[in-house]
Amino acid sequence: MKNFVVKTIANAGALAVAIWLLNDITLTGGDTSRKVLTLLVVALLFGLVNSVVKPVVQLLTLPLFILTLGLITLVVNALMLMLTSWLAGLFDLSFHVEGFWTAVLGGLIISVVSWALNVVLPDED
Repeated sequence: MKNFVVKTIANAGALAVAIWLLNDITLTGGDTSRKVLTLLVVALLFGLVNSVVKPVVQLLTLPLFILTLGLITLVVNALMLMLTSWLAGLFDLSFHVEGFWTAVLGGLIISVVSWALNVVLPDED
């Protein structure tokens, strides 16, 4: 359970950094507490997408992973971020990613920041 909370906090932090750095990834809303709550829900949604959909997409695109020596990972991460944005719209959350190339850069930022936060934060169960 503690591992789940730590990963969710790391995802929320990584999403916050991407929102802060990129103008085309937006999190709108009222006050700060509402934005934090929305960010945590989006982080949960992003974690769910990454744990359920991403392995299936990686398995289906395995030949492309081999052919591109793993560079297709950037595209897969971008698609997962765009899927999260779309699902957030369905759940009426104020999170939006505008465009594919923004999603590629956002996915790269989220991957690096999430990795760094997972190194720093404890992960015992």
